[in-house]
Amino acid sequence: MPGADAPAPHLLDVLGVDIDPELLELALTHRSYAYEHGVKDNERLEFLGDSVLGRAVTVLLYERYPDEPEGALAKRRSGIVSTVALARVARAIGLGRYIRLGRGEVRTGGDAKASILADTVEALIGAAFLSVGSEAAEAFVLRLVAPLLEDPDRAGPGTDPKTALQEVAARRGAGAPVYRVEGAGPEHARVFTATVTIGSLAAASGEGTSKKQAETAAAWAAYQLLVKGATAADA
Repeated sequence: MPGADAPAPHLLDVLGVDIDPELLELALTHRSYAYEHGVKDNERLEFLGDSVLGRAVTVLLYERYPDEPEGALAKRRSGIVSTVALARVARAIGLGRYIRLGRGEVRTGGDAKASILADTVEALIGAAFLSVGSEAAEAFVLRLVAPLLEDPDRAGPGTDPKTALQEVAARRGAGAPVYRVEGAGPEHARVFTATVTIGSLAAASGEGTSKKQAETAAAWAAYQLLVKGATAADA
């Protein structure tokens, strides 16, 4: 099972930040594993990490692009902190093999799901904040997202699928994409499925552990259909 035992020291070497061992283990504990083993999950750390991530990226973009208007900065930030972008970061550091997952998620390849990978990255940021403080944690954030900032190709439509889909729909006169979201499964392993329709042009679906993640996955699949004619490998 991925990450069933204590996290290997190698992960801390990759992360480059001294996270408290107990917080590190908690950050890597998905709710499916927590439910099966009667332990706490990483969702509170994820909540904290999301805030630290957003602040660090916002300040960086404000300072790096002094002449850009608010709308352009917001679009850049949305791309960098998106589920797709954070999942790419997680894959680049091999994070999936360290995540503690329940049996069902193991069977369905949870260690490769964008939503789980992105959530775990945020939980690690939260753990870093509690372990080393705000300044060091924000420096950690900037190291993680550096590839997205330095490589324009990695900050393209795939990092903000909903905005990209809305823009291409507008260009084709199809109106705004319409999303429908349904949830299924027990509370500890809730899965949401979103279906997006773009007029008569296309329709696509995606899954996630939150409504937002499901909509993002569906938007990326629809964007691929409309623009690239490929499957949504990163959704």
